[in-house]
Amino acid sequence: MSGLEVTEVSHGYGAGTGRVEVLHGVSLAVAPGELVALAGPSGSGKTTVCHLAAGFESPERGAVLVEGRPAAGIADWAVVAVVPQQHGLLAGLSVEDNICLPAHRAGVDPTEAFARLTEALDLGAFTRRGVAETSLGEQQRTAVARALVLSPRLAVLDEPTGHQDDDHVAQVVAALAATARAGSAMLVATHDQRVWEVADRVVRLDDGRVAP
Repeated sequence: MSGLEVTEVSHGYGAGTGRVEVLHGVSLAVAPGELVALAGPSGSGKTTVCHLAAGFESPERGAVLVEGRPAAGIADWAVVAVVPQQHGLLAGLSVEDNICLPAHRAGVDPTEAFARLTEALDLGAFTRRGVAETSLGEQQRTAVARALVLSPRLAVLDEPTGHQDDDHVAQVVAALAATARAGSAMLVATHDQRVWEVADRVVRLDDGRVAP
């Protein structure tokens, strides 16, 4: 299938007595047009799954494929776009430039998507500000807009509502759901029940394993 396929992935960090096994035989899939919430307590392995799906790391055992290709070999934000917990914005650029950067790199006109996303995510009042001059919540919504600007085949978002008040949580959730309905596969690691409620499925991790 297209979208994301994680098959029998085991992964850890360190060596010898300092070795920590984080994932144990994890399998999950996210189809195009589907929003899957990844739930579980802190330390359950959600961020590691996100890093593998985003291609930041290669799995030690098993396979992580996006559109049938190893995720770690993909460097195209039209295929895989990411919102990491630390947001990954470029501090020297404005909010607008951060959002539009993937489109400019791809040679795509971002005007329509930029206008739609800045309205949907309540960013219109400060698109000209340097991103370092905005709040953590505004930075997080900027990172979400950047991830969605190319309507990627897969979007991987790690706790994308963590710095939002209730009104802005609703806006982020609505933007993610709309992008999924338009055909993107969406993997969202979150503790937020409001994301779980709009997800097509909730996959729960417990101690690095998919819970039954």
